[in-house]
Amino acid sequence: MEETGDASQFFPLQKCIFLKNPSKTLKFSYSTLLILVYFCLLANPAAAATSISSSNFLAYYAQHCNQVIPESPSTETRMNFALGQDKVLHFDIAYFTGGHQIFPKRAFTADLPAISLSFHPKRNTISLTQTPHVLKLQATLRFHLPAHFNLTWKRNLREIRFRPPRIPIRPGSLGFELYGFWSMDTGKLCMVGSGSSFANLGVVSSSNVVLKLNYPVNFSNISSLISGFLESLNHKGSSGYFESISILAIPHFGEYKYTLINRGGSDLCSSGSDGGGEDDNLHLEWLDPSACLSQLYKYSRTFELEYGNECDRNGGGNCDPLGRSSGILPKFMTIQGIRCEREGGIRVLIGFSNSGYFGSGPFSYERVFYPNRMLIGEGVWDEKKDRLCVVACRVLNLKDSLVNASIGDCSIQLSLRFPKTLTITQGSTVLGKILSTMPVNGTGYFDEIRFHGSGNRVRGLPGLKYKYTMFDRVSKSCPKQKTMRRKGKAYPNAYSSDMRFHILANNGKGKIAQGYSSPLFVGDQVFEPYRVNTNSGLINISYKMSFTASSDFKLGNKLLSNEFVEISAEGTYDNETGVLCMIGCSRPIFLLENSTENQSEDCQILINVQFSPLNAKGRNNIKGTIKSMREKLDPLYFWEIEISSNSIYTSQAAESIWRMDMEITMVLISNTLACVFVCLQLYHAKKHPDVLPFISFVMLMVLTLGYMIPLLLNFEALFMANHNRQNVFLESGGWLEVNEVIVRVVTMVAFLLQFRLLQLSWSARQSDGSHKSLWLAEKKVLYLALPLFVGGGLIAWYVHQWKNSYRSPYLQPRRMGYQRHYHWRDLKSYAGLILDGFLLPQIMFNVFLNSKENTLACTFYVGTTIVRLLPHAYDLYRAHSSTWSLDLSYIYGNHRQDFYSTAWDIIIPLVGLLFAAFIYLQQRYGGSCIIPKRFRGTPDYEKVPVVSSEEVQGEAVH
Repeated sequence: MEETGDASQFFPLQKCIFLKNPSKTLKFSYSTLLILVYFCLLANPAAAATSISSSNFLAYYAQHCNQVIPESPSTETRMNFALGQDKVLHFDIAYFTGGHQIFPKRAFTADLPAISLSFHPKRNTISLTQTPHVLKLQATLRFHLPAHFNLTWKRNLREIRFRPPRIPIRPGSLGFELYGFWSMDTGKLCMVGSGSSFANLGVVSSSNVVLKLNYPVNFSNISSLISGFLESLNHKGSSGYFESISILAIPHFGEYKYTLINRGGSDLCSSGSDGGGEDDNLHLEWLDPSACLSQLYKYSRTFELEYGNECDRNGGGNCDPLGRSSGILPKFMTIQGIRCEREGGIRVLIGFSNSGYFGSGPFSYERVFYPNRMLIGEGVWDEKKDRLCVVACRVLNLKDSLVNASIGDCSIQLSLRFPKTLTITQGSTVLGKILSTMPVNGTGYFDEIRFHGSGNRVRGLPGLKYKYTMFDRVSKSCPKQKTMRRKGKAYPNAYSSDMRFHILANNGKGKIAQGYSSPLFVGDQVFEPYRVNTNSGLINISYKMSFTASSDFKLGNKLLSNEFVEISAEGTYDNETGVLCMIGCSRPIFLLENSTENQSEDCQILINVQFSPLNAKGRNNIKGTIKSMREKLDPLYFWEIEISSNSIYTSQAAESIWRMDMEITMVLISNTLACVFVCLQLYHAKKHPDVLPFISFVMLMVLTLGYMIPLLLNFEALFMANHNRQNVFLESGGWLEVNEVIVRVVTMVAFLLQFRLLQLSWSARQSDGSHKSLWLAEKKVLYLALPLFVGGGLIAWYVHQWKNSYRSPYLQPRRMGYQRHYHWRDLKSYAGLILDGFLLPQIMFNVFLNSKENTLACTFYVGTTIVRLLPHAYDLYRAHSSTWSLDLSYIYGNHRQDFYSTAWDIIIPLVGLLFAAFIYLQQRYGGSCIIPKRFRGTPDYEKVPVVSSEEVQGEAVH
């Protein structure tokens, strides 16, 4: 318990009972134990605190709430609610401050808690009282922690766990069960109750609390807010104590009157201009106001803000929509619908942040309210102009106390639209603006701010068009090549999913960036990857290309450390030659900070991409360049970027999946045959038990380890899904994992059978002490084979070093980036080579013994040899017949488990068959028959025929 401080703070009874000498056993009478418990509770009042429940809450209520709402006896008459009326007191969009003692420090970012707060009265507990318009109720107040927070805390690299609380709470939340009264006349609510809270270092403790809230009486308009306090009733310094929590919430239910907008579609968006007229917007009949902007989230969840030239990133000018006089201007914006009506009204929260990722920063969790970074507004979809119009207000008076917070300064207007036409410089499907209707010199005024959606989704927007504006420049920079289409060469269709590819960008200095590229429009149609179209020749096409630079990636003199680069491009694609040539625009990564050009984008980028044929055998299907067309002295000039991709074509993926299914079947057949051949050898040994001692241990160990090591390396596949790269990449589902498990089960059976043969051979030698010459021959085999295996391993390592000496540090290209080439894979391949020559130890053993024993069954050594050599024959066939192969999908004839090449695929089978022939000759003519006579020595061991007693008696009779 040293990690959590004094254990007695949380276990006071143990502090009293456990004395200095715990080794002694003390006996207490019942009265003595009660006295000890009494004094322990006096020493720690927090432990004596009684949880508040429905049966005893009135005593606590009278002490802490009677001055707010006097207690009133219940009539036990349940309220009859119409639809939604029982949720008037509910809220789940709230902001709070204080109470840091009961929350993890990690839950607070920039002094803002990444925790949501909700308050839910229980419908079946709301009842009338004898005091008019006063209701008795029970409710739950809950703090919802982010999903990645749990009840496990780490300190000093040590993990501390604790028992769950007695009061059950949902995982990832802190809850309080409350009991009290609400006055419908004054809007005041006061409740007391108990719950579980995080105390010091994450220990869960029980807390008694009182909740006091002020509700707006009518819930009538946007100015209605809920405010109040949650206070701890525990003694200060006890484990469950926390400082007062101030609460500010937005009512969600109840009757609401829209006072800022006219839900009939008033002309709210007439001020200012975002560059689009009424005829430039898409008419979206599918937009349902009651869906609360959920359809908008399909196209963008965050919006990037665009400030005017007079604004700078340090907050210069009148540019901050939050009305702050200083500070860094926010970069991104979010819009959340919090209440939506079928008649067209929408209540929204508009949040501002410097984080462009919706899953991080202060907007990680919807339903969280940050009044100092958010605007509250009312909106309506203007069907005449096909745009969303919002009037928004700021939350004021936040510095002193949340109780004094109010809604004011409703001079902010926001409009959002879906443009009908996209261009290379305007490729966002969502556009909008924010402006202030205040006078220029008025308090809270800011200059107009434009925004656009950060997403690039264009599918599902009927009527969306693309306007090509770079025809002249494309024709000059990408002259049409008069090349004849090569016979037998077919390139990806412009409408196929093969046009999408991953990017590996190399800046020429060995630094790599990774990204993705996808068409937006092909011709005049939105890119649909499964559209059937047989157009040939040149076709217009537009693209979105993006990649994330590594920490040391440079373009020119600018370091793009983990920055996101996005390029919009348009040009032509020739599906007869596979050439894609485009002009690109990028903003703002390629623009240098000291540039004197007053422009928002750099459109002097030339992109050339060469697609490989559909039946190509190369590893990289796509190669190309991204280069600047500016002069080298231009501040916006950057070095040429080489791009490549290991993305595979659809036909290649289908071929690989089919080949993997076939190979996994071949593996199953091979492993099953291996089991059959070992069984035949066991049957042969059972029929001729005298041959067991003559089987080489070294050979049996090689075979046994050959089955055991793969099982150890892939043991987890027997019990869990192995989500390997090829399954994710080829989307082959879970069938391959099932087959892999079956393969490993069969391999385990083969291992057990092989181990049984090893055990029988060992027992046979141990049971008879006359086999010393066999052990001597086995040692000679080991002394000869071990240096041979080690020497071969060193040669393989040297060859590996020599072949990869040009790579530093031994990098191998992969589909998404580069990886280090590990030596153990080469060692694994060499181990497979040893397994292919498994008969070599038996051959040497037979030579040393000059034995003529029929030790190995012909079916065993010939069958096992064929099983080991078939992958090489298949690899030879695969290399000359397959149009393309994905190295990640090798299952049968895996290059990581053996030596595979045209030369090895010929040498290894020939040597394996030669070894099998040697065994046949040795078992027929003697072990030394394969070596010249002058090198043959005297036999080390010769079996003496055993004469049975019956034969002796027969000879005596005669």
